[in-house]
Amino acid sequence: MKILVVGDIVGGPGRMAMARIATRYKADGRADVVVANAENSAAGRGITQALAEELFAGGADALTMGDHVWDQKQTLEYYDREPRIVRALNLPPGCPGKGAITIPTPGGPLTIIQLMGRTFMNPVADCPFRTMEDWLKKHGSQSKMILVDMHAEATSEKVAMGKFLDGRVSAVLGTHTHIQTADEAVTAKGTAYMTDLGMTGPCDSVIGRTTEAILQRFISGMPTKFEIASDDVRLHGALLTLDPATGKAIKIKRIEEILFKSGK
Repeated sequence: MKILVVGDIVGGPGRMAMARIATRYKADGRADVVVANAENSAAGRGITQALAEELFAGGADALTMGDHVWDQKQTLEYYDREPRIVRALNLPPGCPGKGAITIPTPGGPLTIIQLMGRTFMNPVADCPFRTMEDWLKKHGSQSKMILVDMHAEATSEKVAMGKFLDGRVSAVLGTHTHIQTADEAVTAKGTAYMTDLGMTGPCDSVIGRTTEAILQRFISGMPTKFEIASDDVRLHGALLTLDPATGKAIKIKRIEEILFKSGK
């Protein structure tokens, strides 16, 4: 089974790229399922119900979140109702939403889990390693195909999680930094790994925001409003091939698709 996993969707340009490109992947058979990180969909700050429904209509089968999960307060109640959105499993008990979801796919049930890193990250989160260990003991036998979105700043924390879950899940894929890494691999134990899927959105920018505003902030040290950039729009992510019978990864391919770029 083939799964297109889309890196952090940033604003309107990112949503457009996800919808147009993911639709093509499904239409021509390159992907059976699309999973996307959507925590920056609302102008870089979380997601709304309307935008989530737009992404589902555009081809997403499931959405993962991240540290911006609570930015849109009107969405909190929606998280409890929508079974296709997953937030970090290791957030404190009682938080809205679900830390693990299972969706139907042509290859059978696919469980999607998100974990939040704790190094250089703002939200209060429990230990992702202990949280995942507890989940596997309780629920690990219920799905053969398990996809983990490791939403973290530190490369070392993501690599460590990949080692920790090697052979125990189908894939460990990093999100959050908006910079795609080139370390995609399938381990001998059958787990696909990639430190960061990258960003889906305007790449003529500083991680999705207009370059001028970011430079002004760095140079002046003064608060600056960050607007979403608009040019060189690309989809970054990975295409997984899983064996539904065993849950093991067969292949991972790094994806970069250009939607448009000025003058081209």
